[in-house]
Amino acid sequence: MFVAWRDLRHARGRFVLIAAVVALITLLVGFLAGLTGGLASQNVSAVLGLPGSKLVLQAPSDGTASFSESAISPRTVAVWQDADGTDDVVPIGIVQGRAHGVVTGSGASGSPVGVALFGVPDDAARSDDAARPDDAARSTVSDLAPTSDAEVGLSAGAADDLGVTTGDRITITGTTYRVASIGGDAWFSHTPVVAMTPTAWAAADHRLGGDGDVTVLAVSGQPDWDAVADATDTSAASPLLSLGALETFKSEVGSLALMIAMLFGVSALVVGAFFTVWTMQRSGDVAVLKALGASTGSLVRDALGQALVVLVVGIGVGMLAVVGLGALAGGALPFLLSPLTTLVPALAMAVLGLAGAAVALRTVTAADPLTALGSNR
Repeated sequence: MFVAWRDLRHARGRFVLIAAVVALITLLVGFLAGLTGGLASQNVSAVLGLPGSKLVLQAPSDGTASFSESAISPRTVAVWQDADGTDDVVPIGIVQGRAHGVVTGSGASGSPVGVALFGVPDDAARSDDAARPDDAARSTVSDLAPTSDAEVGLSAGAADDLGVTTGDRITITGTTYRVASIGGDAWFSHTPVVAMTPTAWAAADHRLGGDGDVTVLAVSGQPDWDAVADATDTSAASPLLSLGALETFKSEVGSLALMIAMLFGVSALVVGAFFTVWTMQRSGDVAVLKALGASTGSLVRDALGQALVVLVVGIGVGMLAVVGLGALAGGALPFLLSPLTTLVPALAMAVLGLAGAAVALRTVTAADPLTALGSNR
């Protein structure tokens, strides 16, 4: 990398400029990725935290399954429970409503808070239940399930928004409940989860205008998924694939993912354009090196090595800014710092940047050593 290092030393301003551009693009990509991850977590973490290997939703004849429209009858629940190969079926009701904070002698205090009410049986698989099948013993939502109709279990977000702790009382649809437990983070469509017993949930659903039918079945085992689903007009999919039944998830994450993809394209274009111009300007040096016996492969490695150095510096600075700003914004924004939102975008930026720089190699491979020897004069 003799020529590359020489260029980096003698044209520091140009390379600092392109490294700064790469750092800014990395900051945008990383921040959007973290924001997308945070928003997605606040949208679907409760769905991913349900027990069972597959989630069953009512499938309308004229459209796709949706959490907001699914209503599974007791007959359908019984068919899934009796199906050969079924190990466990957990009926779960989901409806969005409002809750008030600490109850005083004069009524509920504080502003109403939007919550997602989950009706979960208290004998459902819990995250520490070793007696359950491996695919069922992983539920963060079941951990919140209360044992009494007069009690609720709050996710950490719900407890924080309502300003309550264990033993306090809250009101939901005009009924008072005691907070039996506070668990980890669980969100559904950007509202924190409040777990209730199935009986209490059905009563709350009736008060909100529903019919009390459960929303989703968390099924474990190996039944004939397609046959049972066809017989009951339902759809069965893994929790991850079931996220498509959340309308807000598709529209929200799709828009942000498109913006990230466009920024990746801009990164490849900017880096490719810079190194194309830069390689054209040093075509004479490349031709001289070829005339002196340098192989095309060594010159290609020299050019790509130079691009890699600039990309590593720019991406490194950008990712440091993402981690710093993400840590500061985490308290005010739904921002997720994880390898998926930092390392993966960084690697993608490096690969796309090198791909853009590779476009400039045409000047290196096509350089004519006779030009350096003056054959055109």
